[in-house]
Amino acid sequence: MLHAETARAFVDGLWNDDIVHEITEYIRIPCKSPHFDPDWAAHGYMDDAAAHMRRWCEAQPIAGLTVDLVRLPGRTPLLLCEVPGSADGTVLLYGHLDKQPEMTGWRDGLGPWCPVLQDGKLYGRGGADDGYAVYASLAALRVLAEQGLPHARCVVLIEACEESGSHDLPHYIEHLRDRIGEPDLVICLDSGCGDYERLWSTTSLRGLVNGVLTVRNLTEGVHSGNAGGIVPSTFRIARALVGRVEDALSGRILEDALHAQIPAARRRQAEQAAEALGEGVFSGFPWHGPAVPADTDPVELILNRTWRPALEVTGAEGLPAIADAGNVARPHTSLKLSLRLPPTCDAQAGANAVKTTLEHDPPHGAEARFELEMASTGWEAPKTAPWLAAAVDEASRAFFGPPAASMGEGGTIPFMGMLGEKFPRAQFLVTGVLGPKSNAHGPNEFLHLETARRVTCAVASVLARHAGRDAAPA
Repeated sequence: MLHAETARAFVDGLWNDDIVHEITEYIRIPCKSPHFDPDWAAHGYMDDAAAHMRRWCEAQPIAGLTVDLVRLPGRTPLLLCEVPGSADGTVLLYGHLDKQPEMTGWRDGLGPWCPVLQDGKLYGRGGADDGYAVYASLAALRVLAEQGLPHARCVVLIEACEESGSHDLPHYIEHLRDRIGEPDLVICLDSGCGDYERLWSTTSLRGLVNGVLTVRNLTEGVHSGNAGGIVPSTFRIARALVGRVEDALSGRILEDALHAQIPAARRRQAEQAAEALGEGVFSGFPWHGPAVPADTDPVELILNRTWRPALEVTGAEGLPAIADAGNVARPHTSLKLSLRLPPTCDAQAGANAVKTTLEHDPPHGAEARFELEMASTGWEAPKTAPWLAAAVDEASRAFFGPPAASMGEGGTIPFMGMLGEKFPRAQFLVTGVLGPKSNAHGPNEFLHLETARRVTCAVASVLARHAGRDAAPA
């Protein structure tokens, strides 16, 4: 059995003396995901980040550890670590090293590629989402080695395409299928936590449809005084088309194909999570002035975020900056649409329905095109085995204090749906460090270091329990 105090002291030392520095240097590397940096290969930042992690992995004193940087032609690299086991089974530990783009709005003194350690938080892009994963994974294995505890064979897989929909990953999974084997436990460290007070496990992830709606009715811009009342505004037409998908006042998604039934068990989990978090469900967001959330009931807010579809316009083209905006009727308006889908909704079917709705019979005969960029189906965890439920709760009590908690997450990890289909008998522990105000994808993203250390210990504890799961308490 893992000795908690010894594990905590070892992990604290390893993080403080080594890992924090390694993640700090990783944050400096602008290894944006291919969707945000089409010239990623020429720029070389992805290779720099992968090499940076590889060097650290190779230096770890873990018996039998092998580290490979795998490259398929024309695809982002993949870091693969293998550690032989002394117990039955195979555990796959997952993370990614590619990053979201810079985003504006960073506080003075902070920036995406300028790591800053402040009040126990390491600011910068990618540390929490989720460059820390490979360090936490191997550190957890070192904990077991230090205490002479057995563990199953472990495979650590770090991809470089997650923020672009993991389109390279299926090719690597197929290429490495013999080396990966058939895991009976998958540990994913790319998720969130409702607070920093306990160990959270994610029971579902929403799907995602991304695309660009473009409305066009002129070949060039013309004087708005001359055209106003004759030439319909492309912004108004785009607004009307988006209104076919989303109610403008309530935000409710109107397209039936984008909804799914909420299972009773997931509703009960949302109620339990709301009881634990209270106003923390929404208070962690950077609200401006009198702005308030979409609902006053924390349960409904959790279900909105995890099991109901939602639309965000994340970008626009055809609209000049305000300082450059003349009196012109613009020839086109383009809106980047990001639709989050319920975990069990078929993303491709949803994307097809959205495309049909947006393009059919646009007002005033304008041209309307919806260019699909990504359709990724979500994921719902299988029923948790008694040994894993007990192991997660034990780890939370040992290293956080309170018992473990679980709920769905609003984000998307394409890898999980892929693995769920490929390994239907596997158990899943999906967790992470992205808690209140950590702001992944946005400005001022940070890695909560205390939580990262505790999660590292928790992973070690679960790996130890996995090795003796036949004898673990139910």
